[in-house]
Amino acid sequence: MITNIYGQPVYTEQDLFDLYMEDPNRTFISTLITKDIKFDPQLELQTVPDVIKHVPLSLSIEDFDKITRNNWFMPKEYKEFDIAKYILNLCTHEEEIQRAGKELLMYEKRGMLVLLQYMKYLVDTMRKHDIVWGVGRGSSVASFVLFLIGIHRINSLYYDLDIEEFLK
Repeated sequence: MITNIYGQPVYTEQDLFDLYMEDPNRTFISTLITKDIKFDPQLELQTVPDVIKHVPLSLSIEDFDKITRNNWFMPKEYKEFDIAKYILNLCTHEEEIQRAGKELLMYEKRGMLVLLQYMKYLVDTMRKHDIVWGVGRGSSVASFVLFLIGIHRINSLYYDLDIEEFLK
């Protein structure tokens, strides 16, 4: 699957076949953008959020981004998940609580708590499907919150990494 300039998924015949093989009971929507195949409009796919289905294609990329910025492709339970409470509950001592709290405020100030919810969903999905990902790279390892979620395996408190290196 690829995406067009508006972030909408474009499916090939192989992509649709893979989706079907993953879950034969999945329903398809007729608004899927497909490439090089004839699509049966009686099929429905519910993975495309409603906000994407009703966005006019005449929008600029910037306007499209403003409309869809907080509409991540994740299940409802993750969109409603209290990520801050979850992260703080993972902390085992005061230093971790202070660091996680500081970072959460920084994420919130930047409107990025939804990103953390998505990261939780991503990690859960990868674990569920036994997908292996890296131990961490770049400035993201300075985030203790990302360590707690499981994005990377570098404890920034242990290595005394400054969160300012990540969230500048």
